[in-house]
Amino acid sequence: MKIGVPKEIAEGETRVALIPSMIGPLLKMNHEVLVESGAGLNSGHDDAAYTQAGAQVVDAAAVYAGADALLKVQPLTEHPLLKKHEAELLKDDAYLITFLSPTTHKEGVRALLGKKVTAFDMGFVPRITRAQSMDALSSMATLSGYKAVLMSANYLGKIFPLMMTAAGTISASQVLVLGAGVAGLQAIATAKRLGARVEAFDPRPVVKEQVESLGGRFVEMEMPEDAETEGGYAKEMDEAFLKKEQEAIASRLKKTDVVITTAQVFGKAAPILITEEMIKMMPAGSVIIDIAAEQGGNTALTEKNKLVEKHGVKIYGAVNLPALLPVHASQMYSKNITTLFRHLFKEEEMDWEDEITSGACVIREGKLVNSLVEKILNA
Repeated sequence: MKIGVPKEIAEGETRVALIPSMIGPLLKMNHEVLVESGAGLNSGHDDAAYTQAGAQVVDAAAVYAGADALLKVQPLTEHPLLKKHEAELLKDDAYLITFLSPTTHKEGVRALLGKKVTAFDMGFVPRITRAQSMDALSSMATLSGYKAVLMSANYLGKIFPLMMTAAGTISASQVLVLGAGVAGLQAIATAKRLGARVEAFDPRPVVKEQVESLGGRFVEMEMPEDAETEGGYAKEMDEAFLKKEQEAIASRLKKTDVVITTAQVFGKAAPILITEEMIKMMPAGSVIIDIAAEQGGNTALTEKNKLVEKHGVKIYGAVNLPALLPVHASQMYSKNITTLFRHLFKEEEMDWEDEITSGACVIREGKLVNSLVEKILNA
């Protein structure tokens, strides 16, 4: 097969789907690799590095026209140089592996329907033990949690650690992390490393031990037994439970300097955990970094990809934080997508009975085969 790696065209995207060190394993499988010129520059990899690794460096048109399998980071969209939608540029019978992001990029998915393309979504790789090395959601969430804390420290007019000085004692900043998934746990760990006092809230009691193992204090409330899905994602809760969540969170806000919000429900809009009235409770100069901004945000005042100041509180609607760390984000994503590719194509015939293969597939030969994506498109 010819594997194509285009330069990402989404605004602000700095990652590349395949770094030079991951080309060798694909060549050993007797594939060819076509890389668009300049695709890896933002992540520290020039064309010469790809050529030396054994890839062919070509222009954008040649990547799309020649690729039997296209590896990308971002969902499909209109190509600004080729003046066509990326879905139109794909060959018939081609394979696509990327983040399709159907919740926020419905048109990109619809553009593939009816075209003889088989598309796999990195976001639908099952969260099972043998698929951990393919789990790009977790890889990117790790970086998002880390970067969110650094951004909050930058916007906050205080230091994070306790400091004893000749000018007096400076108290440690108080950080509250909402959601103890991969991003939240990394935010807790990073804030602790910077010296902050950290609390965390999550509707899943099972994560309490993980929070405490990182040095955070778990905010308690009455929890339902079925707060997460079989795949390890948080479930969408009813209004009554959401109200209880907000009350538990509000009890901490008066003394909180930084809030990192990470709560998302797979395939749904993010829950509003912090209302405008709750924001008014926070100390002047405090900061909220809302990692869930792309799904609507966890606060009532979040604006996607913007820093706003309301009621004396800075609120940043963070979008695509991994793109601010392109070197390691590309390294991690490249490992994830290469491992998935090698799994999918390890035999001459694809094993559709395999849980990973069937779970990650959204479109098979132009037909939608994922029930959740079907619900999203019809919503």
